[in-house]
Amino acid sequence: MTSGLWELVLKGVWVTIQLLVLSALLATAVSFVVGIGRTHRLKFVRFLAGFYTEVFRGTSALVMIFWVFFVLPPAFGWQLVPLWAGTLALGLTYGAYGSEIVRGALAAVDPAQREGGIALSFTPWQRMRLILLPQAVPEMIPPFSNLLIELLKGTALVSVMGMGDLAFSGNLVRLALQESAEIYTYILVIYFVIAFLLTRLMRGLEKKLKAGVGKAPVRKPDVELKRAETTNAGGAV
Repeated sequence: MTSGLWELVLKGVWVTIQLLVLSALLATAVSFVVGIGRTHRLKFVRFLAGFYTEVFRGTSALVMIFWVFFVLPPAFGWQLVPLWAGTLALGLTYGAYGSEIVRGALAAVDPAQREGGIALSFTPWQRMRLILLPQAVPEMIPPFSNLLIELLKGTALVSVMGMGDLAFSGNLVRLALQESAEIYTYILVIYFVIAFLLTRLMRGLEKKLKAGVGKAPVRKPDVELKRAETTNAGGAV
């Protein structure tokens, strides 16, 4: 490819990264707000959070992009630029999936931890902030990592709005060169590299968070050595 076509592809990579970061931030905020809402003591709050989750999990992200970009303007009299329309549609859609991750992780915390917070006269928000979330967040990282990769692949859907992301730029280059195999191979490799970097980043974050709450994995040889030492000590007695 010529330098001009590579520049077009690189611009598409930059747009994809921008969309990924913005929609991931929105999806994370939605995930925690709705996920915590699913565990709220008020039934009305749980109903609203559950309704949102079911609606956005049950609709297509592609249709949601069309709805935000083409239906909202005539209905409300304003038009979102493609970047913000894609961010809103993807963030709200994937945030619904993320809310179930948050809800499940909070539910998996030992009930004794909640009871301890109640015994200490903590308010519900204090129990959530000081006890539940510090233990639940490290367990959320692996499924959030998978969701982030899915979000990366979902960013290709915004090309239907004519937004110059990686998929859209790759298609323009394909039309210019009439070389489908070569161009789409490059696009696949670029997506893979971004996904690989995201995976390594999330694994590092998981290790750091688990170490912070004393959940660093114990190596199997160390466990077996301790068992052997205990057995020998019992035999000596």
